Amino acid sequence: MSSHDHNHPGTGDHGHSHGVAQNADRRWLGAALALILAFMAGEVAVGVASHSLALLSDAAHMLTDAASIVLALVAMRLAARPARGGYTFGLKRAEILSAQANGITLLVLAAWLAYEAVRRLIDPPPVAGGPVLVTALVGVAVNLLAAWCISRANRTSLNVEGAYQHILTDLYGFIATAVAGVAVLTTGSARADAVATLVVVALMLRAGTGLCRASGRIFLEAAPAGTDPDALGDQLAAQEGVVEVHDLHVWQIGSEQTALSAHVLVTPADDCHAVRRGLERLLADQWGITHTTLQVDHAHTAAARQDVTIGSAPPPAAGAAAHCEDAHGPTHHAGPHDH
Repeated sequence: MSSHDHNHPGTGDHGHSHGVAQNADRRWLGAALALILAFMAGEVAVGVASHSLALLSDAAHMLTDAASIVLALVAMRLAARPARGGYTFGLKRAEILSAQANGITLLVLAAWLAYEAVRRLIDPPPVAGGPVLVTALVGVAVNLLAAWCISRANRTSLNVEGAYQHILTDLYGFIATAVAGVAVLTTGSARADAVATLVVVALMLRAGTGLCRASGRIFLEAAPAGTDPDALGDQLAAQEGVVEVHDLHVWQIGSEQTALSAHVLVTPADDCHAVRRGLERLLADQWGITHTTLQVDHAHTAAARQDVTIGSAPPPAAGAAAHCEDAHGPTHHAGPHDH
């Protein structure tokens, strides 16, 4: 039998979800944005009048909340554009850029607020507890409503999740600020205001680090969190008719779309088209991966070049050396092998 060399993008046998999160509703994000902007203006005025760093830090964070929602809305529109020209995946990663910008903003703002809070712990200015408490309680209500609005959109999008984390962190911050207002009223300690700010800083660091880590994994084309490429490759190699799998790559195009490519060697007696279709079904059903590109070859070419007996476990990278001058990653085949 002559050698076959087939490149099969996984587009014929199953559907793909190329759009932005279909349930992400721009109207809910817009409603949250309007709430935040209206409240932020009043909070700045009260924060300046009462000399409260906690309120001003919350207002600054609400400004980043507003920016994060604007970024989310813009990224949605960009990501929805069809692939064309040099952008063969479209602008799917515009949402990831937005999420990373949100994460970096949180970290930078947290550093500045931490500096100001420490300075005020050392030399606290007078703080009016009453206005701080009232504004913080209103802020809790506003952020609860804004968080509810954003939760109505599709949070599986890292872009939307970034905006949601901004709002959620601000909600916790207002709760801490309300506690600080009570402390100022009951004890007269202005340092409670700075302590509340440090609580907000800790929450911002947590949310910002998580967003940067998640978006960084996508930009570095790491496998999705929770996906073990070695286990996936071994499962593919264990399927009937498969001799070897190498050059296996699993990555995310955006926060909701995983892609896979691999080079698969099939026994000469098997139909490589049928084997490919079986592998695509397995990937879709058990791993949730529907955007696949599988290059399928009959393995006798590798056996002829490498003197490998078909049906026995080939040495590591035997097929890879025959077919790929610069193979990436481990070679998967039946039987024990290194990863």
